[in-house]
Amino acid sequence: MPMLERLIDIDAGLLLALDALFRDRNVTHAATRLGITQPALSARLTRLRAMFEDELFTPATTGRGMVPTPHAVALQPELARLLERLHEFANVARAFDPATSPRVFRIAATDNPAAILAPDLIPFVKARAPNVRLAFVFPDKLRISHHLEQGDVDLFIGAAEDIAGGLVGRTLFEEAFFTAQRKGHPRGTDPVSLDVFCALDHLLISTSGGSFSGLIDDALAASGRTRRVTVSIQSYALAPIVLAQSDCLCTLPRRFLQRFTDALDLFEPPLSLSQFQIKAFWHKRMKDDPAHVWLRQQVFETARRQGRLET
Repeated sequence: MPMLERLIDIDAGLLLALDALFRDRNVTHAATRLGITQPALSARLTRLRAMFEDELFTPATTGRGMVPTPHAVALQPELARLLERLHEFANVARAFDPATSPRVFRIAATDNPAAILAPDLIPFVKARAPNVRLAFVFPDKLRISHHLEQGDVDLFIGAAEDIAGGLVGRTLFEEAFFTAQRKGHPRGTDPVSLDVFCALDHLLISTSGGSFSGLIDDALAASGRTRRVTVSIQSYALAPIVLAQSDCLCTLPRRFLQRFTDALDLFEPPLSLSQFQIKAFWHKRMKDDPAHVWLRQQVFETARRQGRLET
């Protein structure tokens, strides 16, 4: 059957029938799940077999139930994704009820803003919307505007310079840098002087991977100074673990480091570093979508409760 004819013949009833057959492996039970008669489901299976030019399900050797063919097995994961998207499609313009909605929200954020917001945002959302699912994903910064426009991502949380024009944004908080060391560090707990800062080993997070120089080094170079970066890692999540087991210093956003003060001592760095803003961005077409409005409210309220929201 030509591809165009297959697309014309496919309807939601056939997709749901195929899904029920995968779940129950039995025509009678699958028909009961769908609330239709067994002959009606058998008729749908006949149409599916003609469309895909495959038996899809064959009788089990035990004589009870059915077994999917290799072709059917290959279809199953794509069917699950398609049904999820159809469910989202069917609910786009409807009123959003957080108490019952199974909506999936995707938030693009790098390690730092994710580590700040996610631990508080997740329980805050789940207490109000127990069936909602949250996915935190790493942003493709070169294409994040496209992903927001297409709906692949609901929100991007990051710095203003990471985003292109044409989006709506709101500041969540202003961020400053602090320097961290492990508790019991041999240098003691006095404020860090610039000479000591430059003399000790440092850990650097290189999000691109493998770099031993960053904005701290640029700020030092402006004053004719350098530091010793001896360890470079790519993940924020790994930094507190490495710091707790080494004598390195590390200068990172304050709100990220404050999560780990049970293992780390924090100090103001001995050089002037500019603060930066963390914002939430979304596409203007989502402005009045009830579900999206609700998600934004949860993010803003989480930031406000943390005392981080800047107006």
